[in-house]
Amino acid sequence: MTNVPSTSEQRTVVVSRDVPARLVPNGTRITIKKNAFVNLRQALGGTYTVTVNGNMARIDGTDADAIGQQPLELDFDAAEADGTVRDEDLEKTLKTIYDPEIPVNVVDLGLVYGCDVIRRDNQNVVQVRMTLTAPTCGMGPVLVGDVEDRLAKVPNVDTVEVALVFDPPWSRDMMTEEAQLELGLF
Repeated sequence: MTNVPSTSEQRTVVVSRDVPARLVPNGTRITIKKNAFVNLRQALGGTYTVTVNGNMARIDGTDADAIGQQPLELDFDAAEADGTVRDEDLEKTLKTIYDPEIPVNVVDLGLVYGCDVIRRDNQNVVQVRMTLTAPTCGMGPVLVGDVEDRLAKVPNVDTVEVALVFDPPWSRDMMTEEAQLELGLF
């Protein structure tokens, strides 16, 4: 998996194909149509923030080719023949998802409290328990959508369910030492 550096370039690009996106901050799914003009505002952690028709939206890095950027590639070993989901694929994928406002992935930030795979109706359902850096974070729906979309790309995953929990409340002590160093907190 490749990591996309943070940039704050702002330029107008033409969308080369229909591309799924999420409105900011409510997370509503939209499709930005081919040949639409968008203003590329930010690239952070493998997602791109654009403005289109007066609205701000996020495009997942796996769809970055639609706006002329290098797409994020999620590399997995061949799917398990027995249909199981590998925990290491889930963790590796979660580490490609970044908080919308902080250049650190959700695992190293300590936002993921648990990730389990259950079988329901002959399907693999990934259940994620996670929190936000603040309960009033307006980007919560967007971050939940990022987790749902990326984990759905893991081999043998049929459904992703994300539950936001606020107990225990998040604190910077939950961050890995690497994340704290990255943010200059040490």
